[in-house]
Amino acid sequence: MSALIPYGRQSISEEDIQAVVDVLRGDWLTGGPSVESFERGVCKYTGARHAIAVSNGTAALHVAMLAAGVGAGDRVITSPNTFLASANCAEYVGAIADFADVDPDTLNLSPLALESAWATDTKAVVAVDFAGRPCDMPAIAKVARGHGAVIIEDAAHALGSRFGYDGKEYSVGAHPWADMTTFSFHPVKTLTTGEGGAILTDSDELAARCRLFRNHGMERNRPEEPWYYEMKQPGFNYRITDLQCALGSSQLKRLEEFIQRRQEIVDSYNASFQALEHLKIPIPVTSGRPAWHLYAVQIDFQGIGKSRAKVMQELLALGVGTQVHYIPVHLQTYYRDKYGYAPGKCPNDEAFYEHCLSLPLFPAMTDGDVEQVIEAVQEVVS
Repeated sequence: MSALIPYGRQSISEEDIQAVVDVLRGDWLTGGPSVESFERGVCKYTGARHAIAVSNGTAALHVAMLAAGVGAGDRVITSPNTFLASANCAEYVGAIADFADVDPDTLNLSPLALESAWATDTKAVVAVDFAGRPCDMPAIAKVARGHGAVIIEDAAHALGSRFGYDGKEYSVGAHPWADMTTFSFHPVKTLTTGEGGAILTDSDELAARCRLFRNHGMERNRPEEPWYYEMKQPGFNYRITDLQCALGSSQLKRLEEFIQRRQEIVDSYNASFQALEHLKIPIPVTSGRPAWHLYAVQIDFQGIGKSRAKVMQELLALGVGTQVHYIPVHLQTYYRDKYGYAPGKCPNDEAFYEHCLSLPLFPAMTDGDVEQVIEAVQEVVS
């Protein structure tokens, strides 16, 4: 058996290691200058006015909910094609997590489905950029803002992605159609801090509220009394460490290199798989630039006479790890039991789930690794 190629893995350089070592030898391990430096770097890269770094991507979504004032009696609509956190963040604040179907081509939240799913108690929309492909944010904003709702873009997959609209190109994290954008820096993401996340916004008010909720709800508002702090509303300990942010700042220097390598791998996959009868590759992006996080294909398992589990087992035997992204969130036991969500609520996403499989995609893959994946998939699927 060949060495296992996982579906995702971090890329750590000697410079990354040295950046963390330098912090360990310094005075600050948390709450220090490396956090602010990383936040400034993310702002400079994306063009956002504010970046608030937090302990993980889930914390970023939770803080965004709190900053937006979402609470009991409010409804939050998101995509079912996502990780649990995109919906759970609504439940954390006592709101109702609801779902609108995806576009069958982009697999992102459908603006038409969003309009159809709208309810009078909807307070916010969480639009998820699946696999690194940006949502149609102008169309989503037209629906949501027409109803006075807050828009949070869950860009956990999409740091570095850009999209075109009306002859201009916009960066995910710094465009006018989201009130806040959240990122994740988990090891399989495009950039890693180990664990970590961030909220980006151009709003001074929302940024101040995010910083407040990140740190127990504490304000130090008396410069003449430096020991004094005041809490008007409880927050959380969602702070990120200087160790993590030093790693993030070092990784940020290579982000364009990471994105380019991911695109090269996607191009190789597309060229090799587009002729396979029972496999559907992701549709091309026609404007802007996606920073591909996942390479999720759709396989006609019935057509090849194998279950998904069997395909995954055969690929694993050939040294290729795979994953499924995602089980439709509305069909999770919690949401079915609490709200009565059932199959048929989001048919496009449910159909995608029945056929999807994510193949290895990360910058450290060699050309030999890519060829190993291609040959294994061709053998197993053909």
